[in-house]
Amino acid sequence: MSFLLHPFDDEIRHFHIACGVGSGAKGMSKARPRVGMVRGRMACIGGVDVDPACIRDFSRRLGTPGTVMDLFRRDDYTAFHGKEPPKGWREATAVDLRIAAGRKAPNIVFSSTPCKGASGLLPEAMAVTPKYQALNRLAEHSIELTLEAWADDLPEFILFENVPRIQVRGRAMIDRIIERLEARNYACAETVHDCGELGNLAQSRKRFLLVARQRDKIPPFLYEPPMRGLRTVGDVLEKLPPPGDMSMGLGHRVPALTWMTWVRLAFVEAGSDWRSLNKLAVEDGVLRDYRLVPEGHWRDGILGVNRLTDSSGAVIGSASALTGAFSVADPITPTLHGGALGVRPWDGQSGTVQGRSWPFNGNFAIGDIRPGLAKFSNVFRVVPTNRESPTISGGATPSAGGLCVADPHYLAKGSYQQFGVRPWDGQSGTITGQKSPGQGAFSIAAPMPGHALRSCAYGVNAWGDSTGTIAGETWPTNGNFSVGDPRCDWHPAAHRNKLKVVGTGGAAPTISCSVQPASGGLCVADPKAHTAHKGAGKYAVVAWGKGAAGTVIAASTTGHGAFAAADPRPHYLRDGREAYITAGMYGVLPMTGYAGAVNAHAKHDNGAWSVADGRDAQGNAPIGRLPDPKERLVCVIRALDGTWHRPFTTLELAALQSMVEPGEPFELDGTSDSRWREAIGNAVPEDAAEAIGNVFGQLILLVRSGRQQPIRHTPIWVRPVAIGATLDVPPLLI
Repeated sequence: MSFLLHPFDDEIRHFHIACGVGSGAKGMSKARPRVGMVRGRMACIGGVDVDPACIRDFSRRLGTPGTVMDLFRRDDYTAFHGKEPPKGWREATAVDLRIAAGRKAPNIVFSSTPCKGASGLLPEAMAVTPKYQALNRLAEHSIELTLEAWADDLPEFILFENVPRIQVRGRAMIDRIIERLEARNYACAETVHDCGELGNLAQSRKRFLLVARQRDKIPPFLYEPPMRGLRTVGDVLEKLPPPGDMSMGLGHRVPALTWMTWVRLAFVEAGSDWRSLNKLAVEDGVLRDYRLVPEGHWRDGILGVNRLTDSSGAVIGSASALTGAFSVADPITPTLHGGALGVRPWDGQSGTVQGRSWPFNGNFAIGDIRPGLAKFSNVFRVVPTNRESPTISGGATPSAGGLCVADPHYLAKGSYQQFGVRPWDGQSGTITGQKSPGQGAFSIAAPMPGHALRSCAYGVNAWGDSTGTIAGETWPTNGNFSVGDPRCDWHPAAHRNKLKVVGTGGAAPTISCSVQPASGGLCVADPKAHTAHKGAGKYAVVAWGKGAAGTVIAASTTGHGAFAAADPRPHYLRDGREAYITAGMYGVLPMTGYAGAVNAHAKHDNGAWSVADGRDAQGNAPIGRLPDPKERLVCVIRALDGTWHRPFTTLELAALQSMVEPGEPFELDGTSDSRWREAIGNAVPEDAAEAIGNVFGQLILLVRSGRQQPIRHTPIWVRPVAIGATLDVPPLLI
């Protein structure tokens, strides 16, 4: 006789604070932990949130009633909203929390309170204001209510999820939360993980998770779930209908953007953002190198030219060169005026001689190869010296014929060498009545040393030399009327090394309390100077691995010397967080890439929330004109890479968050895209929550079945002591 042992289910209850639309709760409910013959059934017993629309979505998507609950204390409510609470408002209590959970004790409490005050998207100056500090305190208050609500039956696990920056901006609050948890015998660990790698998503979503394990109930370690890597955007989008297909609900509408925005997106390279637009050449507000050409329907073949032997397409009412192939390659020779100002070759044929055969009417001019026989054919002609001159006529001028000669005589004399300078060993030209330098070569290059007045302006005589003649104007600017005086006018007791400059290879003298150049050898001959001219090094940039900085002086600004460095470290050590530099406006993702974390305000103009869709796409009805730059519409522009650069639809953002079930329409409360997108961005990805739920659920089942935690090759989240290993036992067939 044989018996088949069937596995049985064991319920694991989870409760959610700031539950939103229930994405994290739904993901955890999909977890299926198993230990041997025991299967865990993850049961959501409720959730609370301040937004009634989110609670309606939570209740509908989970099948479990949610509760509208404001977790602010009165003072924090006033600080956040800037006014007193309305009449009838009261602070939530531990009893309210138990009622929201159906008066059941949860095994897992998951808190995901608002994180705006700790987000890097919020300037630090605003993050420290009373408004956002009050918002941050929701996390601390929710943990206090949890510990009070189930004080007699504490949850096995309490999880607090938020943005990673809360470890810095909310450090004091995190420390207070851990202190309260440890007072109730919870072991705590702070971790930062990528939800995309946990849930095998098409987005990288870094999150902070504080894990608290009740030591009295769960003695073993808690291991992190295995990392599954990231998927590509195309893996997600290819499973969805084409954008604009309303079978998946209103969320699959393509956003209507202005015509100028569509054009910008088309020119953004896939994988880049608005910075691609800097590569375009714009002249007088017009794009120089590209033209937008309508395609499809009746505009096919715009500016098309038909061969003479081909047939034309259908002739339409608006047939013109700009609306289709309505031009022809005509081989017929042009007739009247076709060759205006045309010139025929000497060995060619003339066209038909007409009544008005003028050069501007056609090809009625000829390239005549015969020598010119006209009266003035030799105008400005120059006759060589070995040829005869033509007949001397009455109008014997250069323009009347060949009446010029190429004279080889050297014109070294006379008045044709104005300002000429003769060599010392040469001859002078004829001395004329007007013999000034401007009238000929009446100057000479004299080799004699100059002794004239001012010949040694600013000259300095050596101490042991004689001076020149003392003239009437004995100034430094008139000659050698200065002397290198070796005598020093310092006080007899002055330091002997005043103004001394130490070489770079020498040692500096003793540094005294008066560290001035006049106090001793307190200057250095710095070989690192860039140039010697005044202002050298202004705004200079020192190479990272080669150059040395100049001497740091009191006025060390970029305008005074080389006080800037060419830093090769990418994005100022931002660890790849380029979005914090430019926010990635108008970013376009390739289908083979993955998205960043979907946030609450994901739009085409505040991040990389557009995609280069390579699938076939059809636009609306063809347009008869280019739209106005600010006209809002949905259109398809085929970009240079052959894809359609378009914004993600709301449904696609939900799919990136793993909130979309294949074949089922996605719907949230209301019809506002902005409200849907905010709810999607605030949600915990379902697949990541499922992965976390499997780990927690399995550990709870291990304890309930008396087993020990199996050894894994993944990091430990909470580690009180080392324990032995155990293996799952498969179903037995007896």
